[in-house]
Amino acid sequence: MPDAVKQALDALFGPITYTLIVVLGFVLMLVFYRTWTKPAVAITILGLALGFLALSWSDPNFNKIATKEDNIPIVALLFILGFFLWLSFRQAAINDERIEKGLPPMEAEEKHDRVLVWPDLVATEMLCAILFLAVLIIWSIFIKAPLEEPADPMRTPNPSKAPWYFLGLQEMLVYFDPWLAGVVLPSMIISGLIAVPYCDKNPKGVGYYTFKERSFAWSTYLFGFVVLWISLIFMGTALRGPNWNFFGLYEKWDPHKILALNNINLSEYFWVSLLGQGLPKDILIRELPGFLAIGVYMTVLPGLLMVAPLIGPLFRKLFKEMGFIRYSVMMVHLLVMGGMLVKMLLRWTINLKYVIAIPEYFFNI
Repeated sequence: MPDAVKQALDALFGPITYTLIVVLGFVLMLVFYRTWTKPAVAITILGLALGFLALSWSDPNFNKIATKEDNIPIVALLFILGFFLWLSFRQAAINDERIEKGLPPMEAEEKHDRVLVWPDLVATEMLCAILFLAVLIIWSIFIKAPLEEPADPMRTPNPSKAPWYFLGLQEMLVYFDPWLAGVVLPSMIISGLIAVPYCDKNPKGVGYYTFKERSFAWSTYLFGFVVLWISLIFMGTALRGPNWNFFGLYEKWDPHKILALNNINLSEYFWVSLLGQGLPKDILIRELPGFLAIGVYMTVLPGLLMVAPLIGPLFRKLFKEMGFIRYSVMMVHLLVMGGMLVKMLLRWTINLKYVIAIPEYFFNI
């Protein structure tokens, strides 16, 4: 691959452009799901992905990251996730076209023969277990286990990374306090999943795939899973290098790379930069801009979404169907999801550390 192309791709995989590309790709995936799920288009996309991987394989920096024992499952994860996204959206696209023509979904016309647990289900599970055991044995023979030396407080790895399934959480710790990133946000994932069947009572889409009839549910779930979790795992795996700095896909992980990063709170922007005076000594007055910003974001924005030009009808419909309480529960979770992305972008663009910073009581947002 030419060096000019590598440099351009490294620039695209900066934190801001990478996040914007992920969000844009997510939106395009939802809008054009009937197009990219067609077998010919999907095979073309797969061929381009494999071609990109083959062309990049010769680069030593890319190869070192992609073939690292810890990262091989992540490379496989991207292709496995892509396959199952294609499979679900493909079935949804077919069903949506059938429903528009007045036909029932595919699942309604399939003949469901009775399948016994023994021997049908047990035999299938046993076969799958044997195949996966064989894959794991072959994997363990040809790929070394990513074991490191015993922990030494005088010699820590650089970068020191969590297991791949915690890389999204480790990335969130960069932008939020530990109590928020490690307790509140993961708890809201659980509470959001618990609240889904109570907030969304749409009977359509039960027992069959459909995106048109459940577009809001699909979009919300996939935004949290793909944009706010899988993309952060990939970011922590391939783009975070020594000293937790950002590196491009083809950039050498230089431990001596130093990037100046200022930590500026919203109160400093308001009182010092904007008004040109020192920070007030009273905590509540000092952090008043942050409290107002959070308050407006959590209380005014839900109403603005209902009068927005493009998405207003959708939110008005949701409010009418759900009622005030269920709509409020849903909006709290949606706004927190969106706030995570906003906070990350503010950190990368204007070095905003905290919207509300009260270190005296270990309360920072």
